[in-house]
Amino acid sequence: MKAELLSLIDILGTVTFAISGVFAAMQKKLDLFGILIIAFITAIGGGTLRDMLIGDLPVSWMRSVKVPLIILVSAICAVLLRKFIHNFQQTLFIFDSLGLGLFSVLGIQKGIMFGFSPGICIAIGTISGCFGGVIRDILLNNIPLIFRKEVYATACILGGLVYFLLLKLHFNKNWLDVVVMVLVFLIRFLSVRYRWRIPSIYNDKNEI
Repeated sequence: MKAELLSLIDILGTVTFAISGVFAAMQKKLDLFGILIIAFITAIGGGTLRDMLIGDLPVSWMRSVKVPLIILVSAICAVLLRKFIHNFQQTLFIFDSLGLGLFSVLGIQKGIMFGFSPGICIAIGTISGCFGGVIRDILLNNIPLIFRKEVYATACILGGLVYFLLLKLHFNKNWLDVVVMVLVFLIRFLSVRYRWRIPSIYNDKNEI
C-alpha cells in the first residue's frame, strides 16, 4: 500500500510540475520545443538533484520510460487546453503549489528509506520540492521564488517538521503523507492569499 501511494505521489507530482513548467514557459512566449524543455526540467529537476545527492543512481526518471512519457503527455494536454485558461499566472501558482506539496513528501519518504535523520530528510524534501522550480525560473530569466520574500521553501520545511512531529505522536501512517501534502499546499496558498512574507533586511530605499 505504501509503495503504491508513493508511486501515485510521484506521478501526480510529475504531472503538476510539468504543467507548471508549461504555463511558466508560455508566459515567456517560448516556442513548442522550449515549452517541452521547460516542462521536462521543472518536472525532473528537484528529483534529479535529490537522487544525485543521496547516491540513488541512475536517477529515477532514467530507469523507466514512464516518467518522460507522463511529462510529454501532461505538457501536450496543457498546451492544447491553454485557450480555456484565462489566467496563466494563477494556473501556474496552483500547479506549482500542488507539486511543492507532493514532491516535498516524496523527498522526505526517500530520505527515510535511506535511513537519514529527520533534519536531513526535511532538507531532501525541500530540495525535491523546490529545485525543479528554481531551475525553471533561472532558465526563464526570473528570480527563483525560493530567493524572494514569498513563503516557498519555508512551506516545505514546516511541512517536514509537522510530518516528524505527527510521526512521533503515532499519527495514522496511512493519512500522514496526505495531511502533510495538503498542509504544504495550504501554507503556500494562504501565504500568497494573505501576503505572508519572510522578513526583509532591507529598508524602503532598498539599502542594507
